Amino acid sequence: MTNKSKKKVKEFDQSQPKRGGPPLPTSPLVEVRNSEVHGRGVFAVADIKKGTRIFEYLGDRVSHDTADKRYEDHDENDNHTFLFIVDRNTVIDAAVNGSDARFINHHCDGNCTSVIENRRVFIDAVRAIAPGEELGYDYEIGRDKDDPPNVDEIYACRCGSPKCRGSMLEAAPKKKAAKPKPKPKPKPKPAARRRKPDKKGRNPRPEAKRRGERSRRRA
Repeated sequence: MTNKSKKKVKEFDQSQPKRGGPPLPTSPLVEVRNSEVHGRGVFAVADIKKGTRIFEYLGDRVSHDTADKRYEDHDENDNHTFLFIVDRNTVIDAAVNGSDARFINHHCDGNCTSVIENRRVFIDAVRAIAPGEELGYDYEIGRDKDDPPNVDEIYACRCGSPKCRGSMLEAAPKKKAAKPKPKPKPKPKPAARRRKPDKKGRNPRPEAKRRGERSRRRA
């Protein structure tokens, strides 16, 4: 008997997709410099209109397994990461050949957003941005069941926005409040029975309600 040859699993193509045009590693609209929020940041050097596509989040495109193995010894108390999940097949590691977009800091009420198109990640302005203003978008880092108890402290947010939720993680699910038990509905009172008229068609006086009360006789 001949052993059936196992089919080789074709590796997923992690090369930069060509659809959508050439890569956008940087933009003349922004510059990278020190940030008061955290480390380095990206700042506008010109007016940026709402809806402008500023640049692209670029880096080493790898599988989830490769990304996990690459950072399996990463200190869990260190929130510094350049990993961006594209889909179930691909993670962009901007620590390797990354673009300027990797320096955009988290902001709970950011002026930018990340947009995934054609398996590529672009940074678009969601409102007008003035020169000197720092760019930011909501990281919405996912939560895991095995997160340490102080995970929100590890990923603490310093954006300073009035809408700041205090964490770069996605908002924690709210616990459903126990529904109060419905009050039992009062039983409807039985309707008073109407006595039948006598033979002469007269309606008699209603039955006495108090004990010992009797109908008066006619003289």
